[in-house]
Amino acid sequence: MSLHNFLYGVYPYIALSVFLLGSWLRFDREQYSWKSDSSQLLSKANLRLGSNLFHVGILAIFGGHFVGLLTPHSWFRGLGVSDMTHQMIAIWAGSIFGIMCLIGGVILWLRRMFNARVSAASRGSDKFVLTWLLVTLLLGLSTIPVSIGHASHDNPEVMIALAEWVQSIVYLRPNPALLENIDTVFKVHLFFGMTVFLVFPFTRLVHVWSAPFGYVGRPYQVVRSKSVKG
Repeated sequence: MSLHNFLYGVYPYIALSVFLLGSWLRFDREQYSWKSDSSQLLSKANLRLGSNLFHVGILAIFGGHFVGLLTPHSWFRGLGVSDMTHQMIAIWAGSIFGIMCLIGGVILWLRRMFNARVSAASRGSDKFVLTWLLVTLLLGLSTIPVSIGHASHDNPEVMIALAEWVQSIVYLRPNPALLENIDTVFKVHLFFGMTVFLVFPFTRLVHVWSAPFGYVGRPYQVVRSKSVKG
């Protein structure tokens, strides 16, 4: 088996299996570790701005990938959405929310790495997964100029190939041949994205399973100091 066929025909199932089984085992055996480990008590500097930009951006990106890649091609056509319109929506939405997520992520990364109190209280997995997410995001943003180049030639073939590959994985009919002729940056981005699912159960990312739909509007931790009477 070639490396290409392993990475895009077998590795997705390894990553998804670890993602699902690992998350279940962590919840079953280590419920006290099932949390995001807020560092607000240690330092509030730039936390609200960075956290909100990062989370809004990454949720929008995930939603866009989910809908854009898993929706059958014929459905978009049936709704009157042409291939090029679909591609331009993906480019603009990916650019806007990707940059938003990047700004927030960099703020959080700098805080995690260089704020002495936050860094000292962080686990190695916290720093690793945030760094990996940022690299994955940068690779995703790097695909945008390539996609613009394809769009300028009215060529949606890469977008269609990516969607068909994702659907082949979901339908348990993996077809790595669909990715053989796409640009390398897309392949590397896919590998990093799949690896996020692989490491997911071993990091603070497990709190995503708790479905915090009210995340953006939730109150931050309220800490009141005891007043000292004179």
